[in-house]
Amino acid sequence: MKDERQALEDLRQEVALHNRRYHVLDDPLISDGEYDRLYRDLVALEAKHPEWLSADSPTQRVGDSPREGFSTVEHVVPMLSLDNGMDREQVEAFDSRIKRLLETEDDIAYTAEPKYDGVACELLYEQGALVLGSTRGDGRAGEDVTHNLRTVRSIPLRLEGQAVPDRLEVRGEVFMTLAGFDALNRSRMEQGLEPFANPRNSTAGTLRQLDPRSAAERPLDIFVYGIGRAEPDLGVATHRELMERLAGLGFKVNPRMHRGVGIAGAIGFHESLEHDRDDLPYEVDGSVIKADDFALRERLGTLNRSPRWALAFKFAPRQETTRLVDIRSYVGRTGTLTPVAVLEPVRIGGVTVVHASLHNQDEVDRLDVRVGDTVFVERAGDVIPKIVKVVTDARPRRTRRYRLPEKCPVCGSVTLRLEGEVARRCPNLECPAQVKERLRHFASRGGLDIDGLGEKLIDQLVERGAVRRPSDLLDLDLATLVSLDRMGEKSSENLLASIERARQTTLTRVLNALGIRHVGERVAEVIAESYRDLGKLLDASQADIEGIEEVGPVIAESVRLFLDDPANRSEVDRLRERLQIAPPAPRAEGPSGVEGATFVLTGTLSEPRAELEKRIKSLGGKVKNSVSKRTDYVVAGNRAGSKRDRAEELGVEILDEDALRALLEAE
Repeated sequence: MKDERQALEDLRQEVALHNRRYHVLDDPLISDGEYDRLYRDLVALEAKHPEWLSADSPTQRVGDSPREGFSTVEHVVPMLSLDNGMDREQVEAFDSRIKRLLETEDDIAYTAEPKYDGVACELLYEQGALVLGSTRGDGRAGEDVTHNLRTVRSIPLRLEGQAVPDRLEVRGEVFMTLAGFDALNRSRMEQGLEPFANPRNSTAGTLRQLDPRSAAERPLDIFVYGIGRAEPDLGVATHRELMERLAGLGFKVNPRMHRGVGIAGAIGFHESLEHDRDDLPYEVDGSVIKADDFALRERLGTLNRSPRWALAFKFAPRQETTRLVDIRSYVGRTGTLTPVAVLEPVRIGGVTVVHASLHNQDEVDRLDVRVGDTVFVERAGDVIPKIVKVVTDARPRRTRRYRLPEKCPVCGSVTLRLEGEVARRCPNLECPAQVKERLRHFASRGGLDIDGLGEKLIDQLVERGAVRRPSDLLDLDLATLVSLDRMGEKSSENLLASIERARQTTLTRVLNALGIRHVGERVAEVIAESYRDLGKLLDASQADIEGIEEVGPVIAESVRLFLDDPANRSEVDRLRERLQIAPPAPRAEGPSGVEGATFVLTGTLSEPRAELEKRIKSLGGKVKNSVSKRTDYVVAGNRAGSKRDRAEELGVEILDEDALRALLEAE
């Protein structure tokens, strides 16, 4: 029993080590498959001896039961906020103020580090074990979210290294990586749930989950940046030494940090960080500049709500307020009416913004945005202007709610909103606005890529009645083109040569150029690889199309409805007469091993499906839910049903569990 107890402790330490190497240091020592085996061994040993279960075991990150609410935690040392500096002058004034308070003209040693856009938390360790985790709250008291913080794999459940203090309060910022945030939102939308607005909101929402199992499914991370109280003292004199000490105890410390004498270096770090901002894997909204020496901090002291020795140097704002002067509706190529806000010009992040899409009537209603309102505008992703808030307190009297027009603003047709759709549409396929947008899409780079066929030229062609549908572009002649404004003979000949080159095209380009709803470049590519010939696709059933990997029922229905429409079918036939459509390049033979191969698991398996998926992915394989021509292996357990039938129909190789394990082990 003593040997088994020691084996359990050794295994816990080994799993904890590999957790830290992977999640904190980003430097794993073993493969995911090896880690999974160690973890399973630990779970099995703890199940055999539940009396030895420990709260700091790596298996207990999702061990708590759901909470009924949140209790309040008083911070022994208040978690103060920081004063802000918005430009170089304010930062230099901060430096001058410190020198004045210290009565010195010598340069001060500063550290600078990223200011994360997440949720500040405090972690309390007693005798090296995590016993409490709380949010910052109002700085004096926060909420007990220990059950959720335990699920964050970069937070150590037990401290490591030498001279572990009896009691330690560590402060850090919990955040969600941008990649993790995007994956979370994709998952939510697939489940029919509302996506989160931004990573910070999703982080805050995750920490307030009552069930830690929900938090464990979300990709939270942390960087630590300071401490509250330590007993005994950690024996460090500077912030840099503190960060090195915390890293030695097992905490995740951001390596992107500056330490130097003089404020100029801290400002340079900030400018470099702002330059790299869009390439970082997490969101930051500035840098934090601190006096490095703790003795100096003690002399400088704190104000009521903020320390005198630190400053948050904020990036230039990407959000501003302005007035909404009008809302106009625009008609797209599928007839969708999009409301667009016309704004008083405002500079955001160095760009003048005058328009912002309001997307659809539901978004207008959600914001309750009206002409005359003062609104907050941000450049989402620093590119797309977006209205994020309405200042209702500043709303003028007698404003009216906006409604999308019941008649098309271009052709006057009665607009429709079909059941189950958020969009209002113009049903008239001959609507000039729709015709122009379809032609632009057809000639775009992702479509037939007709160089020289710009927006103004398409406007002229439609308004003069020379072109009504995409195939008409392929029938243009020199006489028609030279009759247009600003089109000389040479320009017309160049455009005709471009059209001639575009006749030699691919099935992927044609499918994308047709403008079928829900079919973009990627979906067009997978459909083209499956059917390889437009004629075969025309005869395919909706069920056949739905069976293609990456194509679900919504896309399959949209493709079938488009191709079944007589006008669209006629247009496709005209294009087939005018184009030389090449099939995709032949697909390479399927991989002989796991790496690069696509697997589908079906039926009842003796091993948990999640574990098999992990092993396959750790060796470079992919696991999908549906069987298609692109599937390499179907792993069939007991009572395998339609997926096995589909594999046999397509000639996909079928493996049993023993064959899969042999393949994995051989790899």
